[in-house]
Amino acid sequence: MDPTPQLIEGRRHDLGDGFTVRRLLPALLARHVGPFVFFDHMGPADFAPGKGMDVRPHPHIGLATITWLFEGSIRHRDSLGSLADIRPGEVNWMTAGRGIVHSERTPPQPRRDGQRLHGIQLWVALPRADAEVPPEFHHHDADALPRIRREGAELSLIAGAAYGERSPVKVFAPMFLLEAQLADGAQLEWPQGHTERGVYVVEGELAWGELVVGADRMAVQAGAEAAPLRARGATRLMLFGGAPLDGERHLWWNFVASSRERIEQAKADWKAGRFGLVPGDEEEFIPLPER
Repeated sequence: MDPTPQLIEGRRHDLGDGFTVRRLLPALLARHVGPFVFFDHMGPADFAPGKGMDVRPHPHIGLATITWLFEGSIRHRDSLGSLADIRPGEVNWMTAGRGIVHSERTPPQPRRDGQRLHGIQLWVALPRADAEVPPEFHHHDADALPRIRREGAELSLIAGAAYGERSPVKVFAPMFLLEAQLADGAQLEWPQGHTERGVYVVEGELAWGELVVGADRMAVQAGAEAAPLRARGATRLMLFGGAPLDGERHLWWNFVASSRERIEQAKADWKAGRFGLVPGDEEEFIPLPER
């Protein structure tokens, strides 16, 4: 990444029923930022009664996934037997390690009544030494997360360490992930001790040095120093970053690995049914893509 902030616009994908996703990472300007190798902005989408999100069981290796919602709810199930509904302000952190299968669906009541769904989903590449750890799933309630106040700014520390606080979420390398809400004109310094960083503007607009970053846009930068962020109107944003990855990663479908051979093994394992089933969601699955 460049030592000056660079703008990433991302690509919007329509998944049907008015549900859109904007993919910001990986990008040409930044394949990863700290350990973050994948960044999706979901919605906002309004699901009518009887409609909802249905991501059928699918596998992961070599990463941890994070879901962070602004509105709505999602039901998580996985091959460990985990079952958890996530709501705004709560954290679902799933460590795939050597392999896990999970599904994400709208819970029964919001599906019956209809709901608005809006949030962020991210993947964190595990360090090489931890890529094959046993899979885990942890849910954290909103009141477990540190709340940080600065002049004109309110922040939730989702994962990692920042501003002298540490999230209870189990991470494997130095990183930070926060949601911040800034008042008009508020200035926010970056967390210290991290050399790669990015900001995504969910609502509003901000200035990062000479660069203006509007809604649905990301900016990234690497280096020991970084200019502060200044809100241009009330702004909601995500801050993320950390230490550089310990080597490049290959991404194919839902798999992250340091070697192509490990990706091929995961493909063969999923095709042969060696990943296991998701209790309570055994009837469906997403087939291995042809390419």
